[in-house]
Amino acid sequence: MGALMNPEHSWPVPPEGGWTADDLDTLPNLPPHTELIDGSLIFVSPRTLFHTRAVTFFERQLESLVPPDLEVLREFTIDIDRRNRPEPDVVVAREDVLTDLEQTRFPAEAALLAIEVVSPESVDRDRETKPLKYARAGIPHYWRVENKDDRAVVYVFEREPAGGSYVATGIFHDRLKLSVPFPVDLDLTAITAKRPRPA
Repeated sequence: MGALMNPEHSWPVPPEGGWTADDLDTLPNLPPHTELIDGSLIFVSPRTLFHTRAVTFFERQLESLVPPDLEVLREFTIDIDRRNRPEPDVVVAREDVLTDLEQTRFPAEAALLAIEVVSPESVDRDRETKPLKYARAGIPHYWRVENKDDRAVVYVFEREPAGGSYVATGIFHDRLKLSVPFPVDLDLTAITAKRPRPA
């Protein structure tokens, strides 16, 4: 492992060949929600209100819809390989791999659905880098959520088993209704709707 700190700044200095998935659990003073992509540490920018509301919306809604053998997790890292440990904004995983309350990750092949809510700094990762890696890791379903003119739009992808890549299966405005990976019928306007004030 390389030197952790350079005296001139507080950024971790990577070892030759880059960081590994195990390093995320041992490096001191990493910002919350640091990801590992291709051996590089990715630090998250401050969350927008849209991002926060969308992540909360999908976490809460899916918790009431998933079958009992699945669990919904918010901002939890998954092991793809030694150099890639991304953190989907929301992920639905098999419950049998979530056995230890101290665990910080689980294998990507146990994920059924990964959801990314796009932020200005994550556009390329969420549209290009992560879908490619999620598909190669065998995650069957991927949803990308974007803010378009202050309205949520969900781009839905399903992994095509013969080629192993994602195929777009729909673009959803206002309402997300699907039969896979489990039945879903969601009012997307609730993400950006103003909250009623208490009387």
